[in-house]
Amino acid sequence: MDFSFTDEENILRENTKRFLEINLQPYVKSIDKDGVIPANFFKKAGENGIVSPLIENKYGGSQLSFMGAAIISEEIAKIDISMATSVYCLLDTSWAYVLQKYGNSDLKKELLPEIANGNKFIGISSTEPSGGSDVSNIKTTGEIRNNKIIINGEKLYISGAIEAKNNHGGHLTLVKTDKNRGHKGITMVYIPADSDGIEINKLENMGRMGISTASIKYNNVEIDSNNIIGEVNKGFYYSMDGFNHARIMVAAACNGLSEKILNGGIEYINNRDAFGNKLKDFESIAFEAADLRTDIEMVKLLTYKSAYLADTNSNDQYIYAAMSKLRAPQIAMDVVKKIMMWYGAYSYTKDAEIEKSARGIFSYLVGAEGALNIMKLIISKAILK
Repeated sequence: MDFSFTDEENILRENTKRFLEINLQPYVKSIDKDGVIPANFFKKAGENGIVSPLIENKYGGSQLSFMGAAIISEEIAKIDISMATSVYCLLDTSWAYVLQKYGNSDLKKELLPEIANGNKFIGISSTEPSGGSDVSNIKTTGEIRNNKIIINGEKLYISGAIEAKNNHGGHLTLVKTDKNRGHKGITMVYIPADSDGIEINKLENMGRMGISTASIKYNNVEIDSNNIIGEVNKGFYYSMDGFNHARIMVAAACNGLSEKILNGGIEYINNRDAFGNKLKDFESIAFEAADLRTDIEMVKLLTYKSAYLADTNSNDQYIYAAMSKLRAPQIAMDVVKKIMMWYGAYSYTKDAEIEKSARGIFSYLVGAEGALNIMKLIISKAILK
């Protein structure tokens, strides 16, 4: 058992860190304030193999491992601590993986090079107004006729809808093609966001302002049947595979944020004077720092194990991905909250960068690749079977 990174992984981390410091760090404040991640960033990120690193070389990608993708996800969250860029990139990473694994050759040749070079966004469209985590109960329909699939229905809380429309990207969308078969009657379709018959309405979030969240309405949207991913009525299984691997990226991003925020907090208590001592000399704060560092190290190891199991195609990967997604956002939120309390009133101002982290990380507690109680359901079913 080896807990060290390879030389290639260490170089990847250093190169990614250096790239992000130059090409993303200068825009972090404007991303949160203006609600836009500069398009030029994605172009440069694509050129450096960062935006969707699992895409194979033959499609213009860097063909990294899940461990490599997790390292990149960590480093992005350390720079843009609003979590907006992390959300964009982890969606591009995870759902391009699903397209690459299950999509037909024509669709992959058309889309994957454009995703890899940062020109197109790809995400997942599954959540509906009638329910979020209950994917098997979706109402959006897809009727197949004459080499077309006709989509009607509505999706809600979909990340990246505006970005997809603006850069001619789209979403892997779950639709019911057989109403009588439950989750066995769901098909996955790639739907370009600028298709005729689509209405996108942006929702105003409390955080991660640099990537949009929206509702998407489909009114007789005609999509070529070539855009169907894999087999008809197998979409539920493809989406679960995608979620199981996306949870690695989510956890890694949360861990990167946790580490960044804690390191900043430790620097603060090492230098801040109060009542004739440094804050670090008060056991109530020092012991809290010890707990937080321990929690971060534990969940990082759990996430790295999940990435390792993904790279080795282990049947247990989904369990560890759920464990990682269960713990990483909670620990990140705890880190942010406690470090804000170390900073005091300053942390509640817009001048303090940490406040954007508090708004951004909360999205991972309430949803994003599965709510926390869904993770507990997955884990409990796995260990009690």
